[in-house]
Amino acid sequence: MNIKEQIIALYDDPRRNYEVQDRELFNSFVNALNRGEIRSCEKGSTGWIVNTWVKMGILLGFRLGQLSELPAYPGKNFYEKDTMPEKRFSLADKVRIVPGGSSVRTGAYIAEGVTIMPPSYINIGAWVDSGTMIDSHALVGSCAQIGKRVHLSAGAMIGGVLEPIGTRPVIVEDDAFIGGNCGIYEGILVGERAVVASGTVINASTPI
Repeated sequence: MNIKEQIIALYDDPRRNYEVQDRELFNSFVNALNRGEIRSCEKGSTGWIVNTWVKMGILLGFRLGQLSELPAYPGKNFYEKDTMPEKRFSLADKVRIVPGGSSVRTGAYIAEGVTIMPPSYINIGAWVDSGTMIDSHALVGSCAQIGKRVHLSAGAMIGGVLEPIGTRPVIVEDDAFIGGNCGIYEGILVGERAVVASGTVINASTPI
């Protein structure tokens, strides 16, 4: 079975006692997310397609993980599932992370040329493409898809959508501008080159 088939089979198995190879499968899965080889939602010829098996894999991480003490920096630790640590970066990633308290969870794809201003948070399953600016106090929720050269202004909230697993995540396409203190939630699609004015809140019940 390929990794997709293995993830689906494990997700559908209600057992509670997982084995070493199950954890190894999840590690391979999350590494593929980190490298951008797989993603929770992708654009096809007919529009955006949700990869439900990827969401299954992310949810498996919560089942497989054990609450652990995770090092953050001297004198400060986090207490989280050991399958969900912070993503680690190196200079070779060519991602600018300004000091001051930002955090990116493992399983988020951050492309070259992204700038992350403090404090910001990017959750597992998110995709942030090249040249994008994540400004201070911005949130990129689980599985949110952010295109190229997007500007998420200070205080912008891009909601996460993990469940129901078939639900489309929030998508912000290339060259969009999201103004300060905006809230984009519940699978909303912001198209290419769109401008969302500061303070705007859009969710599934917003008439557009």
